[in-house]
Amino acid sequence: MPSRFDKAIADASAELAKAGNPDVASGMARYMKTEMPFFGVQKPGRAPILKRLLSTAIPENDEEYQVLVSDLWDLPHREEKYLALSVADRWKAFHRQSSLVLFERMIREGAWWDLVDHAATRLVGPTLINSPEAWPTIDGWIESDDLWIRRSAIICQIKAKTFTDRERLANYCVVSLNETDFFIRKAIGWALREYAKTDTDWVKGFVSENRQSMASLSYREATKHF
Repeated sequence: MPSRFDKAIADASAELAKAGNPDVASGMARYMKTEMPFFGVQKPGRAPILKRLLSTAIPENDEEYQVLVSDLWDLPHREEKYLALSVADRWKAFHRQSSLVLFERMIREGAWWDLVDHAATRLVGPTLINSPEAWPTIDGWIESDDLWIRRSAIICQIKAKTFTDRERLANYCVVSLNETDFFIRKAIGWALREYAKTDTDWVKGFVSENRQSMASLSYREATKHF
């Protein structure tokens, strides 16, 4: 269905295509280990395109926000998905429970760290601060069959600082300690390391209590700045 954002989105996509470099695109795809196409526009080149998009595509309500982000996200190139994440991040007033379905879709479809981590830490995390009633949804994520959904549950509070729900952080880490996947083990260490910047003693206590069950990777990451 057409929306009032169609022209702004089409213009942004056209600008990315014009700025693209096939050689750079090949390198970006190799680095990200993905078959998803790239235009070959790195972050500095995307910045002015994002700025123009943000100035022309301004959602006025939840429905418009979700249409704008979804229409960007559904485009085929990875840089278009980066724009979708940045646009979603920009309009923080719409980071509430009603947007979690969209954010979950982005995580499931993104299915790689560059897309998932942005969605988890910059979209899901602020949503939980704005709408704590959404926490039961995330409680379900930690039990998901989807690796990236579980990772998102663990890392979603990385920017929460004093708003961190320590009980949930601890529970999510504990139930994940036996996982062998690199991205889960890394997520445990990363989440603990970041919260240590807010409460070092609590993290030291958690690590001490669970040391025998923690993978070396998780332990190294968690204690990196002790």
